Amino acid sequence: MLPLKEKDKPIIQKLLSAGCCARCILRFCCVSVQAAYRKPPEETLEELQIFINDTKNDKCQDSVALDSTDEYKSKDAAESETSEDPPNKRAKLETSITDAQSEEGAAAVVKLKDGDSRVCVVCLGILQELCGTTQAVKITEAVKAGNYEFDTLVLSVSLPAQLCVREHSCWLHVKKEVREKGLVLNKDDVIQVKEAFKWIMQGMVAKELGGIAVVTKVSPFEVSVEFTHSETDADCHFLAATCPDCFKPTKNKQSVFTRMAVVKALEKIPDGKFLKHYPCPPKQPTSSCSPQEVQCLRVSVFVAGRYNKFCRSLPQTPWVIDGERRMESSVEELIAAPILSAFRADGFNFSSSGREDVDVRTLGNGRPFAMELLNPHKSRFSKEQMKQLQETINQSSDKIKVRDLQIVTREAMSRMKEGEEEKTKSYTALVWTQKPIQREDISFIDDIKDLTLDQKTPLRVLHRRALAVRQRAIHSMSTRFLDSHHFYLRLKTQAGTYIKEFVHGDFGRTNPNLCQLLKTDTDILELDVESVDVDWPPPVPE
Repeated sequence: MLPLKEKDKPIIQKLLSAGCCARCILRFCCVSVQAAYRKPPEETLEELQIFINDTKNDKCQDSVALDSTDEYKSKDAAESETSEDPPNKRAKLETSITDAQSEEGAAAVVKLKDGDSRVCVVCLGILQELCGTTQAVKITEAVKAGNYEFDTLVLSVSLPAQLCVREHSCWLHVKKEVREKGLVLNKDDVIQVKEAFKWIMQGMVAKELGGIAVVTKVSPFEVSVEFTHSETDADCHFLAATCPDCFKPTKNKQSVFTRMAVVKALEKIPDGKFLKHYPCPPKQPTSSCSPQEVQCLRVSVFVAGRYNKFCRSLPQTPWVIDGERRMESSVEELIAAPILSAFRADGFNFSSSGREDVDVRTLGNGRPFAMELLNPHKSRFSKEQMKQLQETINQSSDKIKVRDLQIVTREAMSRMKEGEEEKTKSYTALVWTQKPIQREDISFIDDIKDLTLDQKTPLRVLHRRALAVRQRAIHSMSTRFLDSHHFYLRLKTQAGTYIKEFVHGDFGRTNPNLCQLLKTDTDILELDVESVDVDWPPPVPE
């Protein structure tokens, strides 16, 4: 027996005459017992009709309703405790879909026959023929086709915006009846279509997947079911005229009638104005909603490590100028390709602790990097498998080498960026001098400590960085004499210091600079990054 009370009778009668389906009537009666929605809708409809026609034992109705509520709650509790054994009952609705439409499946739209009022005026079929075994099988097939690794999944539902309009209309329809009877009914207590849909479908999908838990709140694996309707704009059009400030065109939306915009407009429009422009109860729809392609999405997986770069003709990221690719590969691509393939991800975002120029090597313990892998179909990797993946990267090219490859959390990624400005970096530069020098001419450089530079944005990066003067510090320097025009300069600097510009002066845009210190023109012939002092990610034992 349905968990209903005597006060629900006038609401049920109103909604039945308006053309609401059995499950939507339960929603408007604020039935929050999930098992009630899992019953076959024709059975629920029969019980509703018996309930409103039964004039005997009226005084006992409330106690009977309480008993039935306890019965349903015990069913819900039993089902939640054994989520691996979902309910066996499935909604079996008769539909007026033709045989051909049944075979088409997902994109089928139920067209009504003359005089037929089968499609619900509120949910537009979502809780009727679109909420049963066929939809559960479709969802399961999409999940299996993606070949994802997961332990649980969460079901999300996207509904056409006009369901909010139709629900509001039905609410106003019963609101008057409720007030006349002196009853209290809060609109916020009405069960949402999405919730009812999930309550019905979760057990079915879990069973089709062989007992995989379909959870209600949080899971790293999300399966999205979207429904659309051909009459969305027609149903919502009057709101654009009455509340124009709620509807603004956006780049990524095909229609201005988004759910958020419609809800906002419904909150603003007075009841009288709404009733003037929209029928109450809603008119009978000419078709049901259309289910779209099921989308599967796994939350991103983050991989981090450190890389060495041994080549002076390899950019960090793909080098494209005016639409033309300048070099055949990059550090990013050499690292990403094997990782992307191993995780079977749809895409990635690459980031690192700073960047080196195309002609600069990165030596020592390497530069920290991280990758966000988008929608990875494989996500479980042991330490041994990660070590093997690292070896695959290192064997694929002699231009780079990766170490400390590991899976990290999203939160841990911030540690890499935090270190960019705070930490120090060490470099070795091969310097040329215009004027002949001797060993004694450069020895004073070894004694310079914590030299503060004013660096105007270099000309070579002015196209991608804002014009500004940035203060940077060179903590220490040491020299190694080669010949009368060449020496090696080792520097330990604040992160973000432009080393090339310190050496040649950048036409006076960096002050002080090495030209000023040596009183001769100088230039940089080679530059190596010796260390990036960011203690992340943690080292992985060999």
